[in-house]
Amino acid sequence: MGLSEKYRKRILIFLFIPVLILIPILTEDLLIKIISGIVLVIYVAFIIFLRDSKHEEHSVANREDESDEFEESEIEKIKPNEGEDFKIISPNKEIEIITAENFTSSSNRGSREFFKPPDFKENFEKIVHEELPKDVSHDEQFGFVLEKILSVIKDSFMAHTAAFFWYNKNRKRLTLERYVTSSSQMTKQKFDLEDDILGKIVQKEEPELLTDISSNAEIDVIRYYSVPQGIKSFVGVPLFYGKSLTGILTLDSKVNDAFGIEQIYSLGRIVRVISVIISLFEEKYTESQAEQRLKALLGVLSSEKRFESETDLYAALENAVQGLIDWDAFTFVSYFPNEHKFKTARIINKTSLKYVGEHLEIDITGTLVGKAILSSTPVKIDDTSVTEHPRFSKNEDVSFDGSFLAIPLIYDEQNYGVLCFESLKKNVYSNTEVTFIKNATKMFAFILHSYSTINILKGLLSVDIETKTLNYDSFTERLTIDLVRSKELGIPGALVLIRIDDFLEQESLFEGDPFPKVLRAVAQMIKDEMTPLNIFGRLSDRVFAIYFFNTQPKDVFLWSEKLRIKIARKPIAVVSKQTTFTVSIGVAATTNKTDVQEILYNVELALKKALEKGGNTVKSI
Repeated sequence: MGLSEKYRKRILIFLFIPVLILIPILTEDLLIKIISGIVLVIYVAFIIFLRDSKHEEHSVANREDESDEFEESEIEKIKPNEGEDFKIISPNKEIEIITAENFTSSSNRGSREFFKPPDFKENFEKIVHEELPKDVSHDEQFGFVLEKILSVIKDSFMAHTAAFFWYNKNRKRLTLERYVTSSSQMTKQKFDLEDDILGKIVQKEEPELLTDISSNAEIDVIRYYSVPQGIKSFVGVPLFYGKSLTGILTLDSKVNDAFGIEQIYSLGRIVRVISVIISLFEEKYTESQAEQRLKALLGVLSSEKRFESETDLYAALENAVQGLIDWDAFTFVSYFPNEHKFKTARIINKTSLKYVGEHLEIDITGTLVGKAILSSTPVKIDDTSVTEHPRFSKNEDVSFDGSFLAIPLIYDEQNYGVLCFESLKKNVYSNTEVTFIKNATKMFAFILHSYSTINILKGLLSVDIETKTLNYDSFTERLTIDLVRSKELGIPGALVLIRIDDFLEQESLFEGDPFPKVLRAVAQMIKDEMTPLNIFGRLSDRVFAIYFFNTQPKDVFLWSEKLRIKIARKPIAVVSKQTTFTVSIGVAATTNKTDVQEILYNVELALKKALEKGGNTVKSI
């Protein structure tokens, strides 16, 4: 009886073990001994592992067979007789029943709440409560809203870039206004109308769709990238405002067939929303601009405005033009009657670029402002880069171009100056705005006319209007005559300066400015103490001067001390309150002197010493 195939394989496997044992004995090579030892260990371990695994599988199979046989036999043994069956009831088993309490939870058992990151609410509120930029122009506010809309469109349509272009019909030019893109090679500039995909939208006034743009044609089809982006799909729809094409909304993608007819219809609804937003912004801008202009005009006409100097006048003009029109540089050109010339009187440059300076003489011929002066007509230049005429002077140095507007101030056929506005943007000022500014600035011309007339009349007067005393020029003229007369006759004299002390701490007690009434009261008290030989004048806002003819300086000092005490003790009624005020007095001798300026210097030095003592003091030199 021969061996089975199974046992022959086992014998061959075990015969390989003696061979591995003999190799280290028969060879002297250490490396071979080590290798054969390692192989022997692995070989024996492998045999043992296979043997144990097969033994376990065999044992498990036997146990399963035995278990099945046992269960069948045991079931047969414990089967009850007829009529003796029983039930096993578990005390912990709960029967699941749907009731009103668990109906909602059980019906929603398949739904789960989405994962909320820790800053979920904070980020959402930051988005929904983001405010419009403040202190920016109407265009910048609309650009902010438009950029948010483009961001939503780009994400919704999974586009590479969402962009909006303005279309200028007069210049046949497209301007990239806002865009949201995944690219860093966008070219924000103005594009002349050509025979590309954007040009077709403008010419046909209908949407355009490209689903498979070849890489070679991309640079010609898509012109708003500086380098090719691998764009494969494009869709663009026109935006109509007032039934005329005003802009274009575009999307592009790096995927073929990314857009279709459905997307075109959706973009059509979106551009309709944008056109409504434009109309709302225009209404808001028109109302706010009207309010600003009215406020600016009323500010000039305010009853509190007092144009006592050229500085006050220029400040009022500056505040008024802030709300009348948009500008980056403002220049007020004024006529100087003493020099018979027009010069720049006030310059406001909001930019960091070089512009003209103040007191620049205007060249009447060959300049834009000169043209406005000679013609008495506004001059509007939409693009100063294309005109060969300078703005103010042939020697001016201006480093930027844009829009320029010059409005002459004409009243009673006389030119009192020119208001000049300049913007870095081109084509900013419309004919409607020019007409409005021309009509509104007639009021400025009247103010300049009144100010000029008053100054001329003041120059003809010899007395101060408020106190009815001699003004500075008249007083010094009369003083010079009396000084010469005193020197020829050899008689003494003295000059007195009287200054009303500051009372800032008392101004809060009154409703308004109490100084005019105090000024008149002090002037009257001084007049009451004077003689016909005295000359009385007002040299400045708070300072009076008195010349004593044929009077010793020591007597003048005593007179000044009595006047100081009288003024300090006499209450002055201001509104519903009465209070006292003080003066500081300086005295200087004029005997044998005819130089008015020298005498004024000495008496001012004496007054300064009185003020250094804290006021309400008399000092003499």
